Amino acid sequence: MHSKAQFRESFLSEVHKDGFLVILAYNFGDHMMSIERNLIITVLKLTKNGVASHGLVKRESRIPDCFAEKLLHILQNQGLVYVGRDYIEVDSYNRLKLAVRAIGLGADSEVVSSFLQWKEFEAIVALILEANGYLVTRNLRFKHAGRRWEIDIIACKKPIAICIDCKHWHHGISPSTLKTVVKEQIERAKAFADSLPSPNIRTECVTWNELQIVPAILSLVASNLKFLENVPVVPILQLQDFLTQLPAYGYSLKHFSVTSGHFKNRLSRKP
Repeated sequence: MHSKAQFRESFLSEVHKDGFLVILAYNFGDHMMSIERNLIITVLKLTKNGVASHGLVKRESRIPDCFAEKLLHILQNQGLVYVGRDYIEVDSYNRLKLAVRAIGLGADSEVVSSFLQWKEFEAIVALILEANGYLVTRNLRFKHAGRRWEIDIIACKKPIAICIDCKHWHHGISPSTLKTVVKEQIERAKAFADSLPSPNIRTECVTWNELQIVPAILSLVASNLKFLENVPVVPILQLQDFLTQLPAYGYSLKHFSVTSGHFKNRLSRKP
């Protein structure tokens, strides 16, 4: 994730075109960053269920109208918001980008993520996966070993099936908590592998002759670890890069292999 200094540099690179904002940025320094943060949080809050009134955004952000107008203009130039005559609109993907940006500017991650719809987060993930040629099943439920299981997203592209646990609140999580999250996802992936073949599981990859099932954690923002127990922990804005690099990882990731001949599952050896 970008550092505060990087956000400041990005901000200044935009405002140099406007003499009024240049003076404010250099005189008020970090205070301008907090103004931008407050505006973004307000936009996220008010666009959670659709478009927001232009005037309401300016009032609830509690910053001077001149600041709000200039910052909204910058965000629009960066393609993050659309500012109409009397309304502001933000699509789901840009709401996620704004959320990550607000956290980078020092906003509390739990407050920011509370303004994101859970289905909104999953829908964006599904769109990115589908754009990369994956067949996507969301909220897959199945029974195995006397238990009910649910996997947020299964993304299939021969011979790989990625079992994804979406954690859109995931920021600053302790190593012990992350270890628990990863352990639980490994258990879900193994249960999925062990349940095959099953006519009751409706996802395309169950009919394949060979299947490599990979557990993964997808987060809103970056954690300190990119892998834990060989399970990838991927920030959503780095999902595209991860998918591009995935073939290069080969069998080094934690995975379960299933073959149609005997449907015997084995946990891969640790690299």
